[in-house]
Amino acid sequence: MPPDSATLHSVIALLDRLVSFDTESAKTNLPLIHAVADHCRMQDVPFRLAPNAAGDKAALIATIGPMVDGGIVLSGHTDVVPVKGQAWTSDPFTMRRDGNRLFGRGTCDMKGFDALALAMIPAFKAARLSVPIHIVLSYDEEVTCLGSEDIIRQFGNGLPMPRAVIVGEPTMMQVADSHKSVCTYATHVEGHEAHSAKPALGADAIAAAVDIACELMRLGDRFEQEGDRTGRFDPAFSTVHVGLINGGTARNILAKQCDLLWEFRGLPSVPLDTAYRHLERYVAEKALPTLNRYSDKGTISTTVEVEVPGLEPDAGSAAEVLALRAAKANHTISVSYATEGGRFQGAGLPTVICGPGSIDQAHQPDEFIEISQLSEGIAFMHRLIDGLR
Repeated sequence: MPPDSATLHSVIALLDRLVSFDTESAKTNLPLIHAVADHCRMQDVPFRLAPNAAGDKAALIATIGPMVDGGIVLSGHTDVVPVKGQAWTSDPFTMRRDGNRLFGRGTCDMKGFDALALAMIPAFKAARLSVPIHIVLSYDEEVTCLGSEDIIRQFGNGLPMPRAVIVGEPTMMQVADSHKSVCTYATHVEGHEAHSAKPALGADAIAAAVDIACELMRLGDRFEQEGDRTGRFDPAFSTVHVGLINGGTARNILAKQCDLLWEFRGLPSVPLDTAYRHLERYVAEKALPTLNRYSDKGTISTTVEVEVPGLEPDAGSAAEVLALRAAKANHTISVSYATEGGRFQGAGLPTVICGPGSIDQAHQPDEFIEISQLSEGIAFMHRLIDGLR
């Protein structure tokens, strides 16, 4: 059924409100969460908060319908990536309309979906659902994907167990059943200073770091050669990337310290720790002995920062069946970016990704979403209601 103009107006108004909150991941999201809580109170919808340990952020879950098992989760995140250094042509936290596009940080990734889910509450209530629809709004998705964990743990333990999860990351309203993992690491090399004319008196941390970076690139080449047997991903292989190398004191001093920040994005079938374990072996067998060939003063350590699991295809799952019907589609896609979907799936909840907007606009200056995508999202939600009757 076509989306009604009143609901679309509500989506746009809610999106304007959500964008106005600067919820960059390094900042609190509580003002936004409190505003959503007020919205739920006005709609007479029960909700609960799941604050983080520091108390400066919180996730929210609102439930429409009976508190019974077998419902669905509509999951979105409230944090956005930074705007510093980006060439915006208007205030990124004041939504601007230009024709059929709505500009502002988070319009696409992914406050558009958040606004869509919240605007549908009257329709969800009017449907007199026999199973609930849970709206989950999380934090820290852009940095750790851990902000939904506390709520996920409550399903089946204080909250009804849902049968399906739809994560509303931007897919142009196509149904994605798989995505890559993303793991980030910090490798620290501790050397020993010496005059550059006397390398045998020290341990060069930069030389070891360059050696490690080269090995990570070789590993990336190996992944590219192995490829993706499913043929569904772009690029069609797991990737390794070194994003930052920092160290040294002066050009004529052997570097005492050097740090590398790097990441691994794996196909869903590849274990999360594949690149980490490879590097640990290389360090033990090659890099550390080379660093310490003149002494035993050097050390190399790698810290695991974030490990976000991939989403694996689950053909015929309840989530896939419901989402494909609501999207009026007969096939799924894969996406290369990571989401909270793998967290839900890891808890035994069938999960797909489907939301308005294009990922090509995410994290960009002048981020935008097409209003037509929000209209498609409304139609999707109405068909989703029909699928729950």
